[in-house]
Order: sequence, then structure tokens, then C-alpha cells
Amino acid sequence: MFTGIVEEIGTIKEVVKGARSIQLTVSAKKITSDIKLGDSISTNGICLTVTSFGSDYFIVDVMPESLKRTSLSGVRPGVKVNLERALCLSDRLGGHLVSGHIDGQGTIVAINKDDNAVWFTIKTEPSILKYIVEKGSVAIDGISLTVAYVDEVYFKVSIIPHTIKETILQYKHEGDSVNLENDITAKYIEKFLLGKDTYCKDGSKQKNQVSKSGLNMDFLTENGFA
Repeated sequence: MFTGIVEEIGTIKEVVKGARSIQLTVSAKKITSDIKLGDSISTNGICLTVTSFGSDYFIVDVMPESLKRTSLSGVRPGVKVNLERALCLSDRLGGHLVSGHIDGQGTIVAINKDDNAVWFTIKTEPSILKYIVEKGSVAIDGISLTVAYVDEVYFKVSIIPHTIKETILQYKHEGDSVNLENDITAKYIEKFLLGKDTYCKDGSKQKNQVSKSGLNMDFLTENGFA
């Protein structure tokens, strides 16, 4: 797990392409100070496992599923990336709980200054937007941010100067893609409320029994919770 507080901006040093996967070498200094084989590193919000490392770099494998869902499919040497080491239980949770499992991508459609802040307007799919709520949290390229506006097509975040300076948002332009991760809590709640089927290890279905409690979307709507 991660917090969405970026520790360092790294640089893609090398990209080795497989049939449907890639291997990345990433230059970094701060996060390699205590790095170990098998560590999880959030790279633009994607949880990747360290397979090799040196004093100023680390190497990770990116599988086909990650390439399909993220902006890493178009990555090249020289590209800057947000980096964060996994959360320690003794750390302060300055952002929100981020799993590093990307839900999909969004496109920056507008960047507007507002005094000392910068507004980013991001367009994305309805399947992602439905979990985004005003004043809730969203991870954009691994950065924990607060949603300031959302509708059926877009959502907006307002970024302070420090966050711009410490992340790759400083390099972003209109039309660029970003990785998005929803707050996982909303997805768990939805699944429990809707009573969707889950699966056991042997592949058999296990029907959720939440309907017995009487707690469902109709009940929540009637009582002002939805």
C-alpha cells in the first residue's frame, strides 16, 4: 500500500520490450537508499516489484495487464515518473490509502491557473467517474489529490504549488494521459450492497447474503444516504 505522497521524480533510463510486456530501468536516488529485492515501488501510481537495483537505479517488469490499463504502454527513455516506496505502518498517512492498482486512464482536457493554484480538468470513462465524489480522494499518476468538482464526463482537482513542484504534474500538458486509481473503499461498499457474486478458490460461486440484513440501495436512498 502507498499514501499517494510522491517521494521523488525518477527518469526512465531504459525500456526493454517483450512480446506483450516491458522491462523498465528507472533512475532514482532517494528511494534507492534502502531499496531491497522484491520491494514494491509506486511508479506513476503503478505498484511494481523491484527485480534488480543499484545505488542510483532499479529495474521492474511490467506485465501485459498493467500495459493495457496504464500509460506505460507508450513510455520511453527520458520520461519522468512519480516514485513512492511502500507505506510503513509507523508512517504518517498524509494522503489516502492507495493500492497501486490502476483502474484506467484519463485525459487532461484543460489546465488553468487560479492565483497560486492550478486546476486540472480530466476526462475519463463513466466506469471510473462513478466512484469519484466531490471532496473525496483520487490518485492521479500516484498522487493523492482531493476532488474539487465532478460531473458525468469530467472531474477537476486544484493543485498547490508544492505538489506541482514535487511531481510530474509540472511536465503535463493538455491532451496528456494520466493513470487513475479510485478510492478502493467505494468499490467494496458497492459490491456488498449490490450482492454481486463472488468466487471461491475452487472457482465456484458464492452468493453474497447482504440482502438478509435489509441493507440495500433502496433503503439507503429512502433514508437520505444515496
